[in-house]
Amino acid sequence: MHLPRWLARFNRRFINPREVRKGVRPVLIHVGRSSGNTYRTPLDAHPSPDGYVFIPMYGPRTDWVKNVLVAGQARLSIDGKEIELESPRMVRKADIWPLLPPTTKTPPGISGESELLCTTARQTVPSDAGVPSGTSLSS
Repeated sequence: MHLPRWLARFNRRFINPREVRKGVRPVLIHVGRSSGNTYRTPLDAHPSPDGYVFIPMYGPRTDWVKNVLVAGQARLSIDGKEIELESPRMVRKADIWPLLPPTTKTPPGISGESELLCTTARQTVPSDAGVPSGTSLSS
């Protein structure tokens, strides 16, 4: 069961900007599929053998998921560096979860049939490279 859309709108407007400013959580940097704007979405990034896994708590039709899938790439700002991500794809939790570190916890409402966004890490770049000022926020 996914979280309600009203909560996504609340997070996008009030919580996400604070989380990005704090700089503590991983931030997915992606481009809007219609607007072309750059968005920064704070998320939990779970390391996998070849990249990262993201859990779309509001479902697989969430804007950030659709943006990454359409673009075919994104960047992840984590621990003071940026990692280029490519080959995004949706996979069932049951298929990818055994490959994640055993300490990875399943959030409430996520089942083995839930779809997660998997990416492949391409390279690391300095965290201030190519990030335009005045970027928007999304969830």
